[in-house]
Parts: sequence; C-alpha cells; structure tokens
Amino acid sequence: MSERKIRVLIAKPGLDGHDRGAKVVARALRDAGFEVIYTGLRRSAEQIADAAIEEDVHAVGLSLLSGAHNYLFPKVARLLRERGAGDILVFGGGTIPEEDIPGLKAAGISEVFTSGAPTAEIVEFLQKNCG
Repeated sequence: MSERKIRVLIAKPGLDGHDRGAKVVARALRDAGFEVIYTGLRRSAEQIADAAIEEDVHAVGLSLLSGAHNYLFPKVARLLRERGAGDILVFGGGTIPEEDIPGLKAAGISEVFTSGAPTAEIVEFLQKNCG
C-alpha cells in the first residue's frame, strides 16, 4: 500500500488580485509530486478554512501582497484550530516585511516565505513537516 501524497491547498485570501506567485508555488509543488488544490482569487478566511477541511489537506499555503497578512493569515490558522483542524500546517508568502514574521509565527503560521524565496525551499519545508 502506497503512502498518501502530501495534499496542499494554495489560497489567496482577501482582495489581493495578484496570483502569479501563488500559481508558481502551486506548479512547483505539483511538479515535486504533491497534490495541489488552488482556490483562486479573493477568498475569505472562512472559505479557505472550509476548503482545507473538505479537501483533507496536510497544509495550507497563503499568498498575499496587499499588506493584510497580519490579519488574514492568523485568522485562517485560528479558524482551522476552532474547527478541529489545528493539525493542518499553515504557511504563508508574498510581500511580507521581515519584522512581521515573528508575530505571524506566534499566531500559528509555521513558516513565511518572502518574495523571491526559491520554490525548492518551500518543497523541502513541506516534505520535512508534512511527511
């Protein structure tokens, strides 16, 4: 019996309409053998948490360029915990100032990948933490 592939939901919370980075990450994860679900643009934190639970994912990757990461990323993590899915790893990326990263991690975001992070780092992080 083969092991189940790592399933990752890639989501764009809020009103940010730029999804190139999210699509690049989704493709890199798919090419590395992950099962990837992409929610599309402009999803609410509630929609993302619901989709993560419905899709039975191991991890949720949030991508944001609008500056609302300090609100939206923790909200997704909180909703997952409240809905009994606190074991789903949440990671984020996008235009995120270095000084915001400690607060995001304290709020339950496992890792933050800033703009330009090599996709190989994201793949390695998920292989190490979702295996």
